[in-house]
Amino acid sequence: MALNNTRVWLVTGASSGLGLALVKAILAAGERVIATLRTPAQLKDLEAVYPPRQLLVQRLDVTNVAEIKAVFDAAQKHFGRLDVVVNNAGYGILAEIEATPDEAARQNFEVQFWGPVNITREAIKFMRDVNPKGHGGLVINVSSVGGYLANPGISFYNASKFALEGFTQAFAREMLPEWNIRALIIEPGGFQSEWAGGSMQTFPAPPQYGPTSPSGVVRTVLDPANADPLGLPDRMAAAIMRVAGEEKLPLRLPLGSESLAIVRGQAQKTLREAEEWEAVSHSTNRDGVDGPEYSKKIMETLKSLF
Repeated sequence: MALNNTRVWLVTGASSGLGLALVKAILAAGERVIATLRTPAQLKDLEAVYPPRQLLVQRLDVTNVAEIKAVFDAAQKHFGRLDVVVNNAGYGILAEIEATPDEAARQNFEVQFWGPVNITREAIKFMRDVNPKGHGGLVINVSSVGGYLANPGISFYNASKFALEGFTQAFAREMLPEWNIRALIIEPGGFQSEWAGGSMQTFPAPPQYGPTSPSGVVRTVLDPANADPLGLPDRMAAAIMRVAGEEKLPLRLPLGSESLAIVRGQAQKTLREAEEWEAVSHSTNRDGVDGPEYSKKIMETLKSLF
């Protein structure tokens, strides 16, 4: 296949971990990629191997809207189209709720929620108005198993991922079918990367939280000296490349056996609790209305969304 007929990807957070592994996998597969990161010089070795017609490296701080727009302008001028956008940039923040400075929590949201939101806004316009009509594209938002089940000690990281998943679900449902713009949430479990190491922002625990407290246990588990992650970034990259070519996609895709087990367990617990408290749920209905029947009508109206 000629290079100009291959998919064009845009990947954020390409300096290390999944982002770097994905960029390398895309290039090795003979496809094209716009690799974005805050320090472009970090990819000089790749630029020495792959020509500009296959690799475009761009500076991008995902909290900078002007830089986001500039990257999409560069994508249009350089490649003329975009097939897959991967919002991957992010970092961990480890601290109890009361020990997390507002500034740190808000910055985590700027990177992991508002960054992907603003990139997705540009992706919609590009995939609808710049790509050939109906060609569309795929936006992959990298969440976490922590975007489905929150843990103590990483509450604001979890919250940003929960927000990202809610936004992505609404985005997927908002797109008109004829635009052919799709969305996928990736929920990785533990992977061998810098997430719990150099990419983790850590604040000291207040004295009331000892090592056996819930957040203390999480601190121990996430300590790089104790960590034994199951997943490999290059295998996650291969999985993403594989699913990006599928015609039918789930909304959420857990990656890693432990992520799948956690998501499945939480979903089953939610269903059990909903059934256990069903009578209380129905008790708030107005008189003279059959709640279950009313719900069936609503679900029928919204069936295309489920």
